[in-house]
Amino acid sequence: MTNPDSIGYDTGTILRAARDNLWMHFTRQGSYAGGEVPMIARGEGAYIYDVHGKRYLDGLSGLFVVQVGHGRTELAEAAAKQAKELAFFPLWSYAHPKAAELAHRLAELTPGDLDHVFFTTGGGEAVESAWKLAKQYFKIKGKPLKTKVVSRSIAYHGTPQGALSITGVPALKQVFEPLVPGAIKVPNTNIYRAEEITGMAGFDKDPEAFGRWAADQVAKAIEMEGPDTVAAVFVEPVQNAGGCFPPPPGYFQRLREICDAYDVLLVSDEVICAFGRLGTMFGGEKFDYVPDIITCAKGLTSGYSPIGAMITSSRLFEPFRTGTEMFAHGYTFGGHPVSAAVALANLDIFEREDLLGHVTANEPVFRATLEKLLDLPIVGDVRGAGYFYGIELVKDKSTKQTFNEEESERLLRGFLSKALYDAGLYCRADDRGDPVVQLAPPLICGPREFDEIESILRSVLTQAWERI
Repeated sequence: MTNPDSIGYDTGTILRAARDNLWMHFTRQGSYAGGEVPMIARGEGAYIYDVHGKRYLDGLSGLFVVQVGHGRTELAEAAAKQAKELAFFPLWSYAHPKAAELAHRLAELTPGDLDHVFFTTGGGEAVESAWKLAKQYFKIKGKPLKTKVVSRSIAYHGTPQGALSITGVPALKQVFEPLVPGAIKVPNTNIYRAEEITGMAGFDKDPEAFGRWAADQVAKAIEMEGPDTVAAVFVEPVQNAGGCFPPPPGYFQRLREICDAYDVLLVSDEVICAFGRLGTMFGGEKFDYVPDIITCAKGLTSGYSPIGAMITSSRLFEPFRTGTEMFAHGYTFGGHPVSAAVALANLDIFEREDLLGHVTANEPVFRATLEKLLDLPIVGDVRGAGYFYGIELVKDKSTKQTFNEEESERLLRGFLSKALYDAGLYCRADDRGDPVVQLAPPLICGPREFDEIESILRSVLTQAWERI
């Protein structure tokens, strides 16, 4: 069988190359030592197709990325047009039109006075940039000891050494230690596990009290370290790792108060949550807070070309506006002309098709469809916002008992991931916290796709329970 998209390579050769030569990310390469690497060859709308022609519903938007769906010709055309005009030029002391235009457009969309855009090529780089800026900013302001950052348990913030230090998943960090010092962890906002997290009864029934408690742990961490040593707090609007933890009511308002009181920067890591994933252009809008820095990437181009950004408030840019001060940091491909052109075309689609309104209108439908799965004995919790949900799996619903490490290994990697894929649903079975299935379909999806997701999940999760 020959795949015409493989530039002359037949399917067998491509599959062997994937197994023998391609080093995949976050992948146990040994899993495919005697088998075939799953290979996606094309996409159309909300669906992807493998090299054999089998169709799958893209229930994760690639990796929380493909907001407008696959196969959008206008984005490919925008890339081609820009490449013909100016394929590359760096932003090192020079500018190019598309980067300037995109920076201006983003500044118009951001809340508050977040008007200054520093481009990267991805989310981890944006997080790295934010920590570096926080350190330099406070040195300029005469507070050189303010270098530490606070982030949440289990939260994922990227793979560069600084961003990995901020990440709260120990298993991802151990082999790369020693990391950048000064990253402090506080509890996350998993209200389903509130009693375990707090050690106190009743918090899982009182979201506002739990939110206040969780935010106050940040204040306690700052006080413990010394306010004169803490530069920033990094948080996602909805925490990804662990399975979609939305903030309890009042959490971000209290966090804003704490950061202001201790002169600490509030960094909203919106690599996943920006650009419509929650039904708003930026995640902070969903929960009514304005950060000092937004880090973003993924959905800015819907994945049609790589780009990321650190967007800062005017006060953080002010020391660099005049004089000789320089932010000595950058990336060769940051703000790439082709990526910037694609991002602008992507934002045009958002406006033309009212994708924010579409997600907002369909969010309750998506939630209600997924909540049907709560009748299954293996489903303990359904949580999330917008088009970003996690389904936590349990061994005992009445006690919320989770699976041990061996059971989780056997359930997620040994069965669920492959079974869901074989059933026609690409999503994520994740055990960075307690076992969850994560869902983040393209923003063009609606009730028909939701029903398909629920049907496949119901069938496979029922089989998983029978195996247990």
